[in-house]
This record gives sequence, C-alpha cells and structure tokens, in this order.
Amino acid sequence: MIAVPAMSLPAVHLAQESSATVGNPAINISIFLGFVLVTLVVVIRASKSTATAADYYAGGRSFSGTQNGLAIAGDYLSAASFLGIVGAIALQGYDGFLYSIGFFVAWLVALLLIAEPLRNTGKFTMADVLSFRLRQRPVRVAASISTLAVTFFYLLAQMAGAGALVSLLLGISSKAGQSLVIVIVGVIMIVYVLVGGMKGTTWVQIIKACLLVTGVAVMTVWILAMFGFNLSAIMGAAVETNNNPAMLEPGLKYGVSEISKLDFISLGLALVLGAAGLPHVLMRFYTVPTAKEARKSVVWAITLIGMFYLFTLVLGFGASALIGADRIKSAPGGVNSAAPLLAYELGGSVLMGLIAAVAFATILAVVAGLAITASASFAHDIYTSVIKKGNSDPRQELRVAKTTVVVIGLISIAGGIGAQGQNVAFLVALAFAVAASANLPTILYSLYWKRFTTRGAVWSMYGGLILSVVLIVFSPVMSGSETSMIPGADFAIYPLSNPGIISIPASFLLGFLGSVTERRREDPLKQSEMEVRSLTGVGAEKAVSH
Repeated sequence: MIAVPAMSLPAVHLAQESSATVGNPAINISIFLGFVLVTLVVVIRASKSTATAADYYAGGRSFSGTQNGLAIAGDYLSAASFLGIVGAIALQGYDGFLYSIGFFVAWLVALLLIAEPLRNTGKFTMADVLSFRLRQRPVRVAASISTLAVTFFYLLAQMAGAGALVSLLLGISSKAGQSLVIVIVGVIMIVYVLVGGMKGTTWVQIIKACLLVTGVAVMTVWILAMFGFNLSAIMGAAVETNNNPAMLEPGLKYGVSEISKLDFISLGLALVLGAAGLPHVLMRFYTVPTAKEARKSVVWAITLIGMFYLFTLVLGFGASALIGADRIKSAPGGVNSAAPLLAYELGGSVLMGLIAAVAFATILAVVAGLAITASASFAHDIYTSVIKKGNSDPRQELRVAKTTVVVIGLISIAGGIGAQGQNVAFLVALAFAVAASANLPTILYSLYWKRFTTRGAVWSMYGGLILSVVLIVFSPVMSGSETSMIPGADFAIYPLSNPGIISIPASFLLGFLGSVTERRREDPLKQSEMEVRSLTGVGAEKAVSH
C-alpha cells in the first residue's frame, strides 16, 4: 500500500449529508436549462442552411479539419467516457482504467485501417462503401439493419447516463422520476436532429467537446493541486478511503475467476475493434471536403481524446479518495454519479451544475449524432436504394429520414428506461461488441480483400449481428443477477457479460466462408475502381490548390 503524507488529504465534507440532496437543484437545473437554450439557438441557426440531403447527412461537406476534429472528439467522448469510466475507476481502480485504454486504442485502429479509405470511397453512409463493388440491395439492407442495431445499443447507454445524471441533479431517486427524465432527454434529442440535421448536430458536438475537455482539465488540475501534484498520493488516499489495497492491482473486477478473465479478453476485443465499426463515428469523416482536412481532423481528435482519457485516471482515483465507493454506489445514478459528486466536492453547487450540464451536453451531442446516422442509414440505404431503387425524390427522402429519427427516439427512450442503473461504460462496451461483430469484418474485407463477395458480406453482417445480440440476451447482462436488466429472471446460459470473444472471430470466419463458397464472381472493374478511389480519393474530393 502507498503511504500517504499526513497533510495530503484535504478536509472534505464527505458523507455527512444525504446523497439524495447533493447540490442545489435550482442552481443545477438553471445551468442545465441555460445550456439547452444556447445549443437550441445554435441548432436553429444551422438549420437555415440545411436544404439538401448532402446538407442533412454530411453538413454539406463544409466543415474545416479543426471543426470536424472537435466534432469527432465530441461524438466519441460519450457519457460512457465521462460518467461511466470515472465511476469504473472510482470503484474498481486499475480494472476500471482498462476501459480508458480500450476506448483510446480502438480509436487508433479506426484511424489507421478504416477512416481515410472509407471516406474516400463513400458518400453518406457505411452501406455506400460496402455496396460499392457488391450487389446493392442485399448488402444495403444488411448494413442498414446492423447500423440500426449498433445505434440502439449505443443509445441505451446514453439514455441510461442521462437518467442517472439528471436524477442526481434534481435528487430524484424513484424509478418513475428517472424514467420521466429519460423521456424528456429523448424528446430534446429528437428536436435537435429534426431541426438542425448534421450541421446543427456538429456545432453542438464542437461546443460540447470544448466544454467537456476544459471542464475535465480544470477538475484534474484542481485535484492534483490538492494532493501536491502527486498522483501516488491520490491513489494512496483512494486506498485509505475505501480500505481496499486491491484497487491499485489488476484483477479487482476481471481477475476474480477464470470466467471473469475470459470476460476481460472479450471486453478487450470488443473495445479495441469496436470503434472502427461504429457508424456514427465513421460518418463524421464524410463532413470534410478533402483528404487533407480529414487528416487534420484526425490529429485534433486524437489529441483531445488522448488527453481526456489521461484525465479520467486522475478524476476516477480523485473521486475514490474524496468521496469513497460506498457514497458513490448509494447516490441516485449509482456508479455513473462519481464525476458530478466529485465536482460538488471540489466546487460546490455551481461547479457541479456546470459539470453536469457539460455531461448532459455530452449525452445530447452523442444521441443526436447517433440518431442522424440511423436516420440516414434507413432513408438513404433502405428507402431510396432498396424500396425506390434509387429513384426517390430528395425531399421525400428527407421526410423519411426525419420520421425515422422520431421512431428511433421513441425506441431509445423505452430501452433507456429498461437499462437504468447499469454502468454506461459497460453498456457502450456491448455496443462496441455488436459493431465489431456486425460491421468491422465486412468493412475490412470490402476495403482490402479482392475475392470478397456479396454472400460473404451478408453472412458476416447478419451472422455477427445475430450471434452478438443472442449472446447478450442469454448473458448475465439480461438476467441471473441483481444488477441484470431483468433482475427477477434467470435465463443466462452464456456465462460472459460481453459476446466479443465468440461473435467477432465468428463474423470474420463467416465472411471468409461466404466468399470462398460463392461461385458468382463480383465485377472486377468495380473492385479496381474501389481500390483506386479508397487509396486516392478520386471522385470524393474537392479540388485542392497547390
């Protein structure tokens, strides 16, 4: 155990007061409403220049690399990254920090293997890329269904995070109250997307990324200053507060049994490979005009994302040291309340209100990005390309996209109510597993394997999607324990909480088997064209002055 200097522990007003009345609800809600109003004004202004499908789906490809980099960071740093990871580190120490590492490394995989060739090949959606050299209808339908499934799982996490956050702000402990909060969040998200399209969503994400990174940086420096800029002292204080030396060692959560160790490998695979299959993150690369700006946006995104995940280490152990695991668990929102409680401990009601507003902005920005991706996928891929066979009126396509947003919003509200109490980082890990199983193998095969066929794509996507969802349904996530979504039932046949270790390799295998068993060859000219486009950007680029 690390020795802590006697003076290093600050005087803090810990668990004397009821966790249900943390902060001043009036201050909390006024800051929160102020933020919503400001972002709504931004969204309405952006909507005035949203007229075409390209405007609605890709922001008219009008964003600079810097703006898009901030928006990517805004899209990627979700409620899971902020609320979920800080809570996981506060409770599980070293094992909680593994989420940070997984999310960051995942970003590097997406960047190195996927981002630029995908952007160079496509127009608006992932299905544009996958169907480029394959048969349109079956591939587009499969890609659209997998996009909608991933979006649903990701939205679950964000909605659960929103419920936890606002219930903490207002001191709402009842399930009915938290459910009402989730309904309100869902409605605001629907309004954002309907009004602003991708332009409005992008500006909300830019504002949110700046606020989130600034807020987290201030809290990090504040905590470090309290402990004499000594990270060891913070960790030592966390051990002392919780009387748990195991926090600083690997295995507190994932080393308990052989099953939990396998679960960790499964989680690692899902996190590292999942980001490269997340449609809402990949879609962000279509909003810049040139490859140069795409690369610039990546530099900005990776800088902000890397800094943020380092900050979560300090915040997590800081929350553990200053608040303690018991108080975090008993607060409204449970594990997801660690970051707002820490803000209250540092700066009282005002800082807590500000940080909670930033976290709420985080949720709004991410759910808006998710909703627009899902609506684009359905309207562009299924309605226009499959139902109308490419002959739809653009205005009608936009109407379908907006109707889809409303339907997705309502489904995510229902799912968010069901997922209350779950760690949002854990829920996002499930979304990553579904994305890595359903999307990633097909994307990689399409971009890099000449012999890949339509059958391989369809087998890989449907196989990966069905297998990952079925394993989640029959896992401890859904039933069999007190923390499950259906606590009273027990149909957990699959022992692991994450399906990645089985569903991801199975999806790669199905893609390979489907391709080698199909006798019909795909168009070699299309394959060659796609290869040239993905490597050079011909056909997807604006002219660049030299």
